Amino acid sequence: TYGSLAQGSGNGITAFNSNGFTIGSSYNGTENSNGEDTVSWTFRKQPKFFDVVAYSGTQDGDKTISHSLNTTVGMAIIKRYDTNGYDWHVYHRSTGVNKYLLLNTTSAAATGSIVTGTSNTTITLSQSNGFNTSGASYLVYLFAHNNDDGGFGEPEDQDIIKCGTYAGNGNDARTIDLGFEAQWVLLKRHDGATDWWVLDNMRGLHARQISSNYLEWNTYNAEASSGQIFADSQGFMVDAGDYNSSGENYIYMAIRRGGMQTPTAGTDVFDIDVTSSQAIDSNNPPPTNPFVVDMNIYKNRNEASTAFVTQARLIGPNYLQTSAGDAEGSGYTTWDQMDGWGISNSSWESAANYVFYNWKRARGYFDVVTYTGTGSARTVAHNLGVVPEMMWVKCRSETQDWVIYHKDMDSSAPEDYGSYLNDTTGRVDSANFWNDTAPTSSVFTVGTAAKSNGSSKTYVAYLFASVEGVSKLGGYTGNGSSQTIDCGFQPRFIMTKKAINGNGGFLVFDSVRGIPAGNDPYLLIYTTDAENSGADTIDLTSTGFTVNDNNTNANTDGYIFYAIA
Repeated sequence: TYGSLAQGSGNGITAFNSNGFTIGSSYNGTENSNGEDTVSWTFRKQPKFFDVVAYSGTQDGDKTISHSLNTTVGMAIIKRYDTNGYDWHVYHRSTGVNKYLLLNTTSAAATGSIVTGTSNTTITLSQSNGFNTSGASYLVYLFAHNNDDGGFGEPEDQDIIKCGTYAGNGNDARTIDLGFEAQWVLLKRHDGATDWWVLDNMRGLHARQISSNYLEWNTYNAEASSGQIFADSQGFMVDAGDYNSSGENYIYMAIRRGGMQTPTAGTDVFDIDVTSSQAIDSNNPPPTNPFVVDMNIYKNRNEASTAFVTQARLIGPNYLQTSAGDAEGSGYTTWDQMDGWGISNSSWESAANYVFYNWKRARGYFDVVTYTGTGSARTVAHNLGVVPEMMWVKCRSETQDWVIYHKDMDSSAPEDYGSYLNDTTGRVDSANFWNDTAPTSSVFTVGTAAKSNGSSKTYVAYLFASVEGVSKLGGYTGNGSSQTIDCGFQPRFIMTKKAINGNGGFLVFDSVRGIPAGNDPYLLIYTTDAENSGADTIDLTSTGFTVNDNNTNANTDGYIFYAIA
């Protein structure tokens, strides 16, 4: 924002490109210093989201300039940039045209009309307060406020940016409801002194009970962490503290998490990586991925004493084991990679043969939700955009089984049943899991079971759905011989579980480890067992897969499956 192009240093941001920007060797040790971690936030000029306008002062009264937001101005940041000594002035719709804030200080909103008026197409700056000085150069950054009029995503009716206010109440676990999950949040108390905090999901805007990382826009301070602000499926969450004190008032700007379009290719949202005799450490980072990863499952496939581990961006460095009901453990993972995920420990695991399965969140395909249980039946909001066809729910804060919902657990009322990810139990008929209530395209329901809704316990839920040509969830009855399951595509990844009128755990197959015409290497997600390849269990077809033996096709037994192209 200091404008290296105008200054002609050649060492800061040297170019804006169609796919990003270019940085030089570094201006005053900022953008590209050797070995230092740097964050950038890139805003696209887009109606109903963001615009930036430069203008020159004319000293002929208040200055009205045009913008392309085509909607309400939610927040504007104004800076005179042709000389030193001028503050960053902030207009926010919640404090109105008679107040302003300074981005470079902690000060409360001051009385004064920096902005004297706004419309869907213009903003007017005050001459009397120094924003139309003859010959002076100014920049205005304009952020929209969507109010059920954003028009983004699929089906082009979604909001993606909100600029609002809330009054602190001193209570923990308070959700600031935006109608969407925020990936980026800017916060400031406007009736008293606080820093400007900015949080985002690349550096760690985490689920409750895991500290989130923040930077202060008004200081030079390095990143710090706080246990007061968290991600939430419907906005963001604040606990009592600096940004939710009773009797104090706050402004925010929040931007929606991506993944608002239904994927058209499995490779855009799912990736498989395999390593051979490799340690995962600072010299050997995890394999890169073609997208930002939101959840992964991995295992040392040749060792019988290591579990499948699952990690997610929302739960930060922590992990859960799919073969155990253990509470969340503390791991070594970072989620600040644009091409996958990373490590935060110099010695993560010893040399081993790993398999990694990586998911990206996307509309109609996959979502991750965290919530706090109440002990009473309740609904939990999600952003999948369609009805979930499979859900895995796990208590993070104490030992409990993983609970599974699957649309083919029963032909008429699958919501009456649950099963477990971490053992071979078949379906269990209990209202305590889902309160005998089917999920919808916006919420799922949990009952009174401690496994899915214990009072004050924290949970994570993974939600899956079928997308034509990308993923498929279904069920079938075994015939004891061989049968073909139609997916509409050739899978790269297949999970099957005997769950209807028999007991069995999920078997995992993938095309990278191999699904040959003969014996197939498979892993058991519910055990720590090493890879097994002693039977011709499954074969691929051009439009699905064939099941061949009692592992996947026992006569009259009912199975559920999940496949990804």
